[in-house]
Amino acid sequence: MDPRRLLPALAAVACACVVATLVVTLVPWRDASPGVGRPPVPASVPGAPSDLRPAAVLADWDAARAAAWSAGDPSALSALYVAGSRTGAADVRLLRHYGSRGLRVTGLTTQVLALDVVRRTPSRLVLVVTDRVVGGLAVGGSTPVALPADRATTRRVVLRRSGGGWRVVETSVPAGDHARAAASTAVTSSSSKS
Repeated sequence: MDPRRLLPALAAVACACVVATLVVTLVPWRDASPGVGRPPVPASVPGAPSDLRPAAVLADWDAARAAAWSAGDPSALSALYVAGSRTGAADVRLLRHYGSRGLRVTGLTTQVLALDVVRRTPSRLVLVVTDRVVGGLAVGGSTPVALPADRATTRRVVLRRSGGGWRVVETSVPAGDHARAAASTAVTSSSSKS
């Protein structure tokens, strides 16, 4: 099987993680209750511990994920998700598939275009992140293969504080964004076949 066929799925997962990181970092906090407004509060509050700033949480999580992918370490990757996470299972499955072919993915870079903090408590973050994958290289074969660039995709990312760290519960495409996500996947998939 041509490793370039796996790139769209990896790009989508990487994009979701990067978008979540950028969303937490760049978008002001917003109350999830419709019609209830609050003054904007920066996602990163000066003086707050980094483990309580959504942008920092997402950035740290993304860095740990990129390191696990670069090392080809399914255990390290799995530890970034809560037990039973479908998103985590898919990410680990894809990493193992690359590993079974002798490949690792280095240089995963996700560009966060928008970040909206929907809910923030000391133990839970709900974010809406718009991001795209702008880098990554599958190495280990005869020739490194660049991951295809991804279109911007918006995802809802839920993180939970557990065992002293933050873990992703799930990521999902918000209801109104399914058509845009499908279009993004179709373009990414076709770019890997060229």
